Amino acid sequence: MEVKNLKKYYKDVKAVDGISFNVEEGSIFALLGPNGAGKTTTVEILEGLRKKDSGEIKLFGETVDDIPKEMKKRIGVQLQKSAFFSHLTVRETLSLFRELYGRGYRVREILEMVHLVDKEKSLVKNLSGGQLQRLALGVALINDPELIFLDEPTTGLDPQARRMVWGIIKDLKSKGKTIFLTTHYMEEAEYLADVVCIIDHGKIVEMGGPEEIIRRSGLKTVIEMETIEDFVVKGAEKLDANKYRLIVNEPERVLPEILKSGKVSNVMIRKPNLEDVFLKLTGHSLRD
Repeated sequence: MEVKNLKKYYKDVKAVDGISFNVEEGSIFALLGPNGAGKTTTVEILEGLRKKDSGEIKLFGETVDDIPKEMKKRIGVQLQKSAFFSHLTVRETLSLFRELYGRGYRVREILEMVHLVDKEKSLVKNLSGGQLQRLALGVALINDPELIFLDEPTTGLDPQARRMVWGIIKDLKSKGKTIFLTTHYMEEAEYLADVVCIIDHGKIVEMGGPEEIIRRSGLKTVIEMETIEDFVVKGAEKLDANKYRLIVNEPERVLPEILKSGKVSNVMIRKPNLEDVFLKLTGHSLRD
């Protein structure tokens, strides 16, 4: 996929303001941004659900405005929220979409791929949140797509279910699939993505491999602490009622003052991660 100078405006709002990027075949590309950054609009344009104002999009080496029907058969999409027929079984749901495409994996293969073999006879309405997400992923894969859009595939899942989906995504990459991922979980992007693209106010503010982005940020040390009473840590981001995060280059100059206050009950010093860089670039955490 190649995107050049993509733009989408709504009256005076520049939702997507001239962004350009390439997604390499067989890679996982993660698009990140705070709410209102233009992330959803970008994805919907690429999926063919929304019209662009200007710019060029190439899919499979071909410039496209409206995605041709034959090309759509090579693409899989898992939306943020999926609606299925509640009184169909898991197998019936997958069979339905398999028939609509007229091509792709056998239903049994998909059931195995998304770990739903033991639920194939269960009604959709009786599935847990994690099982529904895996069914939605199965539907996105049923046509054996080369390019897969995953829009927040693990939102609302518990850590165990999230890790299961991560394993499926890694397995897809090993099969040579190209994956375009959006997520609200920074650790997900850091774990899965080959390339991370961070957008804010419709523009790209950083792009590269996760480790490369962290290294370029220049951030050295992160101090996370829990305080007692009403102790305000200057320059720190409040994470919770009494939890703060402070990003510094010289912790030895800051720590003595914090510890001397006597109002800090717990301190952790660690290396910066992708979420710390995101906060520096956008002024928001990803979930804001």
